[in-house]
Amino acid sequence: MKVLLIEDEERLRDALARGLRAEGHVALEAADGADGLVLAADPSLDVIVCDILLPKVNGFRICQELRAAGVRTPILMLTAKDGEWDQAEALDAGADDYLTKPFSYIVLHAHLRALVRRSPGDAGVVQAGVLRLDYRTGNCRLGDEVISLSRRELALLGALVARSGRVASKAELLDEVWGKGFEGDPNLVEVYVGYLRRKIDAPFGTHSIQTVRGAGYRFVAVP
Repeated sequence: MKVLLIEDEERLRDALARGLRAEGHVALEAADGADGLVLAADPSLDVIVCDILLPKVNGFRICQELRAAGVRTPILMLTAKDGEWDQAEALDAGADDYLTKPFSYIVLHAHLRALVRRSPGDAGVVQAGVLRLDYRTGNCRLGDEVISLSRRELALLGALVARSGRVASKAELLDEVWGKGFEGDPNLVEVYVGYLRRKIDAPFGTHSIQTVRGAGYRFVAVP
């Protein structure tokens, strides 16, 4: 799954992101509603987890604006324990489900799986030239060729494809794929870029993953 977490409580957001990434999912993070709205436009998202009380733009307005813009990505709203009116308003605003705080990660994950099962068949699928990524099945295709990728490779490729044509710094990729606060070797990005090149470029004589010296990496779709 590719999940967007819009939550201003840093410890909760980080805990959820770590849990999702540990299971091979892609977790994007936003600490306020304004950034959340921007990230929520990503068509490859499988589900959005959104708190109600957020800086800049609250969760109700996020739901309303996304639905008004035609974004159909499932939304799981996080509400207060005694917030019956909040729960009703969240559903009326366009949320698909809600979860009351506090909650366990196991229950959250079950809600996310249920939402993804009910979502449209093309949710979580990204097409970039001849490359097709399906986050729900973990499949990667180049034309008719199926490419076997590990979960981490898929997450890294997805992060590059999401910025197609734009440079992604090593720090950005580490935050998104390995998680904020990652204390391992930052050269893992280079190692995994090498893995991807050997699988999706070298066999086909293409150069879709480019190194931009001193800046990072850029994905350029092969038509």
